[in-house]
Amino acid sequence: MSKIRLCQRILLLSLFFLSVVAPLVFVSHRLNLLTLLGRREFLEDLYRATYRGDTLKLNAVEQEGADGLEEPNQVVYTEKDFASTISYYSEKNNDFKESGIAGYRTTTLERNGFNPDKGQRQGAQQNELSFMAQGRNIHDSQRMSEKNIQVTNKKVQEIKDQVILAKAYLKIAPPSSNLRLRDLEQLTREMELAVGEATQDSDLSTSALQKMRHMEASLSKVYRAFPDCSALGAKLHTMLRQAEEQVRSQRHQATYLVHLAARTAPKGLHCLSMRLTAEYFALRPEERKLPNENKIYHPDLYHYAVFSDNVLACAAVVNSTISTAKEQEKLVFHVLTKSLNLPAISMWFLINPPAKATVHILSIDNFEWSSKYNTYQENNSSYPRFTSELNYLHFYLPDIFPALNKIVLLDHDVVVQQDLSELWNINMKGNVIGAVGTCQEGKIPFYRIDMFINLSDPLIGKRFDANACTWAFGMNLFDLQQWRRHNLTAVYQNYVQMGLWNIGSLPLGWLTFYNKTELLDRQWHVLGLGYSSDVDRNEIEQASVIHYDGLRKPWLDIAMGRYKSYWTKFLNFDNIFLQQCNLQA
Repeated sequence: MSKIRLCQRILLLSLFFLSVVAPLVFVSHRLNLLTLLGRREFLEDLYRATYRGDTLKLNAVEQEGADGLEEPNQVVYTEKDFASTISYYSEKNNDFKESGIAGYRTTTLERNGFNPDKGQRQGAQQNELSFMAQGRNIHDSQRMSEKNIQVTNKKVQEIKDQVILAKAYLKIAPPSSNLRLRDLEQLTREMELAVGEATQDSDLSTSALQKMRHMEASLSKVYRAFPDCSALGAKLHTMLRQAEEQVRSQRHQATYLVHLAARTAPKGLHCLSMRLTAEYFALRPEERKLPNENKIYHPDLYHYAVFSDNVLACAAVVNSTISTAKEQEKLVFHVLTKSLNLPAISMWFLINPPAKATVHILSIDNFEWSSKYNTYQENNSSYPRFTSELNYLHFYLPDIFPALNKIVLLDHDVVVQQDLSELWNINMKGNVIGAVGTCQEGKIPFYRIDMFINLSDPLIGKRFDANACTWAFGMNLFDLQQWRRHNLTAVYQNYVQMGLWNIGSLPLGWLTFYNKTELLDRQWHVLGLGYSSDVDRNEIEQASVIHYDGLRKPWLDIAMGRYKSYWTKFLNFDNIFLQQCNLQA
């Protein structure tokens, strides 16, 4: 009996021993495992969590002083959210630089001399509202993306966040008022130098990562010294408004500079014109004649009109059209320019003959018929191309070419990429002009008649439908016989005398050729390469003609790099004159 009791006691003591000792062994094993997996990283994460707990208190405190602040409405951001918003603004600004200046969508119409400020202001207001709304919510999508993809610039962004938060603290109180703030100011400078132009974590040095840890500790200390969340929130909002104002100011300045560059003749082009002019007058009169004069007005050939005062632009249009043509011998180019530019353009084609095609250079100053028309009104645009008489002579094609029945108008800022012979076989159905429509919403460009013409005027409004489809100049087929039959030049003159000349040549074209336009497939003519970075690459590749409408012409320094090669490939930059004038692709 005693033996049984002894066994029972031993069993109970064993169970008790296991219940006490086993947890201790288990915990010891887990601690050892934790050490093996990286106790150091665990403690650093714990430290970061403690630090973020301090800063996240900003969001838990109501802003008592918010009522006194100006718009936008007060929302206290965490440091992460604020930096995400700033990052978003920065990305938008980069897109703005690439695509040109905000508002280029409307400046394309300035090439015709009218001012689209009203439509631009309305669009800008809508864009700004959307811009601000996206800026406030962008951090949500960023957090989700961080869970799904590996972020390669996480530490770079954290350093920038720290710098922004440090500057906010430094603006609350002068650094001289507190030793910690003086240290923070010095550390902020070092951090800005350390991050430099780095865009990825791999660009950061070891010292930059060490300074990052010091900055975390310094910010934590400063927060404890200045725990006023509402003051910090107000300062961050003030910084945000100041940054937005700086962006707006920079955009206005950039717009001005782009317009200045657009209306200034590049030095290389001026040099080229002078050299060619000197060479032209060094020739004997009989040597100045271009070949194939007998083809100039042959009605069975393909006639193209180009209005230009730019030697390189004319060369690109002619070269691109010839290189893609199946029947080069049928091409006749009529280049219309001012007397001042005629020698240079003539000399270019004398030393660079256009294969089997024919080139005919005309001076617009020698038209005898122009005296019966008031062909040109002074325009208030700041861009010479918009004020040029060349831009309004489109409306006198039947008088310029009385022997022709059909002609294609090509602007000097286009490039022809495919054979255009099929264009001449299009059934015009009794219409006068063939053009690509610009009334399809969501496509580039998109215009409505009432955007640029005051249809509330009873003399105008009763004649035109605000929903009528608009179209573009730049590549147009004209039936000159139908034009003469409808006497449309007189119609145009009537609108000019009504004072509508100041709306620009494109809206005047919409009025003059109203209900006499045959809309062509968009593939014939793709626009937007002089102002928009959003033109679909597939559309460009498949287009018969691409158009650099807008201010950023391909021969200017401000040209859009992504589209420039479509133009430069049709010019030989090994030409001695181009090299002497330092003109390069």
